[in-house]
Amino acid sequence: MYKFEVYKDKAGEFRFRFKASNGEAMFGSEGYKAKASALSAIASIQKNAPGATIEDTTTAGS
Repeated sequence: MYKFEVYKDKAGEFRFRFKASNGEAMFGSEGYKAKASALSAIASIQKNAPGATIEDTTTAGS
């Protein structure tokens, strides 16, 4: 099962990572001073991104 994992980094900021069902981290967040801000970002992703598209800005040869 996919999950968000909230943790504190070495600088004391709150971050989260999104983990696949096999436990592998798929992406991580920026640092947040407040835990509530990290949780709010997670809620925003859960609400607003289910239909997100992919924008590929790479070009041949890059």
